Amino acid sequence: MTATAFVGGTVLTMDERRPAASVLVVRDGRIAAVGDVGLERDHPDAELVEVDGRLVVPGFVDAHQHLSLTALHPRWADLRDAVDLDTVRTRLADSARREPDAPWIRGCGWDQFATGLHLDRHDLDAMGFHRPVLIGCFTYHRAVVSSAGLDALGITAATEDPPGGRIERDATGRPTGELTERAWTRAHVASLAGYDDPDRWGDLVVAEARRLLTEGITAVHDAACTPAAEAVYRDLARSARLPIGVLAMPHGAILDGPVPERLDHGPPTGEGDEALRVGAVKLFADGGIDLAIDAHLGEVHVEVGWLMPDLVEGMVHALRRGFDVAVHAMGNAGLRATLDAWETARRAVPHADACRLRLEHATLAGPTELARLVDLGATAVIQPGFVHLVGRNIGDLRFDDATFLPYADLLASGIALAAGSDGPCYVTDPLLTSRQGVTRLTEEGAAVGIDQAVPMREWLRLYTAGAADAGRQTAERGRLRPGLRADLVVLSGGTGRVDASALDGADALTVEQTWVAGARVHRRGPVP
Repeated sequence: MTATAFVGGTVLTMDERRPAASVLVVRDGRIAAVGDVGLERDHPDAELVEVDGRLVVPGFVDAHQHLSLTALHPRWADLRDAVDLDTVRTRLADSARREPDAPWIRGCGWDQFATGLHLDRHDLDAMGFHRPVLIGCFTYHRAVVSSAGLDALGITAATEDPPGGRIERDATGRPTGELTERAWTRAHVASLAGYDDPDRWGDLVVAEARRLLTEGITAVHDAACTPAAEAVYRDLARSARLPIGVLAMPHGAILDGPVPERLDHGPPTGEGDEALRVGAVKLFADGGIDLAIDAHLGEVHVEVGWLMPDLVEGMVHALRRGFDVAVHAMGNAGLRATLDAWETARRAVPHADACRLRLEHATLAGPTELARLVDLGATAVIQPGFVHLVGRNIGDLRFDDATFLPYADLLASGIALAAGSDGPCYVTDPLLTSRQGVTRLTEEGAAVGIDQAVPMREWLRLYTAGAADAGRQTAERGRLRPGLRADLVVLSGGTGRVDASALDGADALTVEQTWVAGARVHRRGPVP
């Protein structure tokens, strides 16, 4: 048997039974004991790890991420900082040379909001590629394709917009190449051909998971996990190659499409083990670019975006198969539609009392929606990094009856909360995003609803115990409680030691070490 005792620091357990301790003992990959100074003497065979005033917390669980998608990014042209067409063409050409057998050339990370780079099919056509080209927006809710891409998709001036999607058109009615929501996700599926070979995809998942360990992330909830991605995860789990725990949230091949075919095949929510477990099925209430808003600004009634047409059908199907349900709901109208659909679906499937509802994002909500969330016992999975992503576009806009990123209101209401990054739509680093949730400042320093700030101590809880609870993983991870898996992180402050004020304010914290199942898998700093 192997044992390790962490001494000389503060152990923040996230366990309601004992929130803090001075000593943590790990044995054979599980938490063996937590307690006061001297506890280590009860375990004389344990190797001592002196953390020297640092903080020991559970390993971070990113409750909303897209690991399987992010893993494919190295195969595509990285356009995150591309500001001109020459850069786009050069990087696409490099990607095309690296991937000569892929039917499509793909770029990712395009951010016209930050770079000002607007694209249409004519821009891509002029680059002279013989294969169809797709450039995906960083949001994964929009893309631009070349004329050859439109042809490959069968999109013409006569093609109607799909329900829940839009084909952008010029003044003459011809498609511009820009595809939004469900129009883009069909292009996404078609353009994956040649990039989704399972062996290489699996290797890329392993590489990205190892990078996440350097940020203290020891488990993720892969929100919208396609059947192909789920198969990759299962192969990795069978061969014990998954570096981190994965909760696969099943979805169809069309990322924001209707009822997933996966519901009729394979295990339901909760099946699996600590390496790979099945989570809630993922559905969509509104868009990510076209979020559904119904709110008031003085005498102005603001109604924008649209609702997806098949939410109730998807919920009923999921509940009958024994799945929890997680719904992308960004706007307050999307949130209301989700709550209405849940009540309707529960009436249609009365035996579904054990199934749970997760709200992914809850970006805009008011008192009415918060009260209903409490009444229905739902969990909200929120992203502190949206302070930057949403804030740079809406500024400090305040509706009369709804609040953007209402994190303090959600916390005060008593709603069960979890935190996630939404990577690759934004950076995955839990400490960086949490600081934005503390300061309510964008990367440019603009304030976004300062009154909705939440202390760092709470973000650490939402990235650990809160996230584990949201994924029905309370009995395996998220707390430093005897019997649970020994995934943990050692954090330092600006001077190494962590002052208690750092957990209430915005002082910087740094991941020094990451441990998975009692084994150290990442070491940055001077802690032995």
